[in-house]
Amino acid sequence: MMYPEQIVAPMREELTRLGVQELRTADAVHDKLGKAQGTQLVIVNSVCGCAARNARPAVAMALAGEKKPDASYTVFAGQDGDATQVARGYFTGYPPSSPSIALLKDGDVAFMLERWQIEGRTAQEIAADMSAAFEKYCAQTPAEA
Repeated sequence: MMYPEQIVAPMREELTRLGVQELRTADAVHDKLGKAQGTQLVIVNSVCGCAARNARPAVAMALAGEKKPDASYTVFAGQDGDATQVARGYFTGYPPSSPSIALLKDGDVAFMLERWQIEGRTAQEIAADMSAAFEKYCAQTPAEA
């Protein structure tokens, strides 16, 4: 079911104001993820409470750290259906989950948080998991190069 855009706009903006790029069409997802090199963070956003209380704040905390993915993208489940379906197609071995957070490295899933790993955990715990994945899989920060 599609929610009115005025309801979901603030939920979208929680991520886009962090510099996370929205991918709203299947073509946009293929364009950004199809031949991607390096690391890409892909957040499947959602209207659910665990996205607001845990996932989006965790993304903000993790992206505030020193190590970051080369690019960060988001699709919105239940809103941008084709884009979400195509993005999930890149999460090989993982069932559809909203919200979810994937870190792709050279097109393959290097790290994944599914809804069951988000729900019931604090944003700080989720951010710590994401930061550890960034530390492990993301290239050196400019200061370290």
